[in-house]
Amino acid sequence: MATPPARARADYDYLIKLLLIGDSGVGKSCILLRFSDGSFTTSFITTIGIDFKIRNIELDNKRIKLQIWDTAGQERFRTITTCRSYYRGAMGILLVYDVTDESSFNNIRNWIRNIEQHASDNVNKILVGNKADMDESKRAVPTAKGQALADEYGIKFFETISYTELSFFCVPPSAKTNLNVEQVFFSIARDIKERLSETDTRAEPSTVRINPTDQPETTPKSACCGS
Repeated sequence: MATPPARARADYDYLIKLLLIGDSGVGKSCILLRFSDGSFTTSFITTIGIDFKIRNIELDNKRIKLQIWDTAGQERFRTITTCRSYYRGAMGILLVYDVTDESSFNNIRNWIRNIEQHASDNVNKILVGNKADMDESKRAVPTAKGQALADEYGIKFFETISYTELSFFCVPPSAKTNLNVEQVFFSIARDIKERLSETDTRAEPSTVRINPTDQPETTPKSACCGS
């Protein structure tokens, strides 16, 4: 049996850093709120810069602390999401688009290019089509098209609901408005845990990233993409 990775804290076995990536307005922040807090907000404020939240989960008798980073998709913050230091240590990335906005779907290829340039080669990725509760007349990206793109890149695909059809506000959670949000995070966390377990089995624990604290790494601004 493989030796478990050294623990920095007694309350978890693995600390996994996840990133939410995608255009502005696709619902990344609402997805994060759904999962991390089970909460909602009655007003939508576009994320400014970077935020992150923590949630502890259990998978196969392993305690996993998820550190989930949420970023702004606007052009004025694009230097953050194209900065190599931002991707450093990321084990999984959720690529989010809006099923009613074809441009946000088309831009997924650009986001994947950023990941290929700046993230580690073995980072896990998952494609998420959000706002799946919208009326079909408003849908611009068919489910089959999202699945085809995911298949092209060899990644998993989910459609989620974190918005209401009536507004661009996060809404109170319900069975409908929480569709697949939990499944998305548990799916990518399980894939990452299995990858790390395989690394343990090969006796290469140095590739398992366990941070000494719950706080994200910080990089001096001057060291980030020359900004």
